[in-house]
Amino acid sequence: MTIISALCAAPMAYAHEFWIDPPEFQVQNDMPFVAELRNGELFAGTSQPFFEQRNTRLEVTIDEQTAAIIGRMGDRPAIQLPPPDVDGLMILAHEAAPSTITYSEWPKFMAFVEHKDFKDAEQIHTSRGWDKEGFKEVYTRHSKSLVAVGSGEGSDRELGLVTEFIALDNPYAEDFDGTLDVSLLYNGAPRGDAQIEVYARGADDSVNVTITRTDSEGNAAIPVVAGMEYLLDAVVLREVAGATTVAEGPVWETLWASMTFAVPAR
Repeated sequence: MTIISALCAAPMAYAHEFWIDPPEFQVQNDMPFVAELRNGELFAGTSQPFFEQRNTRLEVTIDEQTAAIIGRMGDRPAIQLPPPDVDGLMILAHEAAPSTITYSEWPKFMAFVEHKDFKDAEQIHTSRGWDKEGFKEVYTRHSKSLVAVGSGEGSDRELGLVTEFIALDNPYAEDFDGTLDVSLLYNGAPRGDAQIEVYARGADDSVNVTITRTDSEGNAAIPVVAGMEYLLDAVVLREVAGATTVAEGPVWETLWASMTFAVPAR
C-alpha cells in the first residue's frame, strides 16, 4: 500500500482533526487516569472541556467491561477516571454531538474535498444546483484511544461507532512486529478504498504526516516506530438526506473517525 508524505500540504489549513489525547499511553492500574479531548491540526490543538450536551457517547472499555464516563460540567481534562483496578488494554470511545459550519467561499470547500480525496464532491454539488457560497456542512466526531494499563494485554474491538477504526494488533504487546493492521468501518461495514491520514508525534513534539488507503476490504497496514505516538484520521463525506436548497439547512455531512495510540520504546 502506497504511503506518501503529506507534510506542509496547503489544504491542511482547512482540516481540523479531533482526538482523545492522554498525557501517557502506558499507565498503572493504581493511579487515576485523565485524557483530553482535543481539536486542532498536526497533533496539536485546543483542549475541550466536558459539556454533556456536546457528547452523544463517552465510554471506557477494559477487561470486557464497558462503562459510561460521567463528567462534571466544565471538567478539563474532559476525561477523568478513578484507578482502573485491573490490567489490560483500555479503549476510550467518544462521539460528539453534531455541529455546523458555513462555507462562505467555494475555494475553501474545494481545498477541503481535494485534501480529503472526495473526487465526486464538486460534480455532485454542481448537479444538485446548490449555491457555492453560504452553504452549510454538519459534522460529527467519532474517536477512540488505546491505552495500556499495566501489562496492556487485550484486543481492540468494534464498539458500534458510526465510523471507527479497529486495531487488529495490540501495539503494546511484547511480540508486536512494528506494523499496525487496522480496519475502518462505516455504519458497521468495511470502508474500502478510503484515505487515512497518519500523524506520528515524537518525544520532541515534531509531527510527521503520511497518507495511506484501505484495501477493498477496508483494511490497511500502517508501519509504526517505537517511541512514537500516533493519530489516525479518516473522513466520510455524504449528502444530507433530502437536502434541496441552502436555505433549508446543511447540504453536506462529514463524519470524522480518529484513533490514538502509542508504540512503546523497547
